[in-house]
Amino acid sequence: MIKLVLTGIWVCAITLASVYFSVEMATAPVADPDAAKKDALELVRGESITVPIISNGAISGYFLGRISFMMNKEMVKDVELPLTELTTDELFTLLVGNKMIDFAHLASFDVKAFRDQIKTNMNQRMGGDYISDVLVEKLDYLARDDIRPDGSAKPMRTGKPVTIVGEPSQAAPAAAAGH
Repeated sequence: MIKLVLTGIWVCAITLASVYFSVEMATAPVADPDAAKKDALELVRGESITVPIISNGAISGYFLGRISFMMNKEMVKDVELPLTELTTDELFTLLVGNKMIDFAHLASFDVKAFRDQIKTNMNQRMGGDYISDVLVEKLDYLARDDIRPDGSAKPMRTGKPVTIVGEPSQAAPAAAAGH
């Protein structure tokens, strides 16, 4: 009789333990594979960059933009990169040299392809996978005639830039109100 009671207690203890551990394992947080990747990245904010557009030997307008980068913390930690200069050069290459933006068809501008091209070219130039993601915060186009309609050196009212990526610029109307 004692053997039967001890066997019953033993079975109950094993059952309770197995239920407890199975519930613990089922409710344990799932390891997010993207979390480790995000922890290894650092946001490097870009500076505002102005890229003049030259056509027929004269400046026809300007691209105004800000591009930031998600970069690998470990690779960037001990390296001093001229990121602003590299970004400016890359934007000159893509916007002026390759003419990725067609002003007649702004809706056809592919932001994803633009970001991917910047990422690929910048990583090639730096010699590694420094940049994980490119963040285009703002990209506007301001025609020269909107700045100085008569071509003189005297500043005129600033026209509203054409927003390509980002929120519409509020700086132009504020500047125009001051003149």
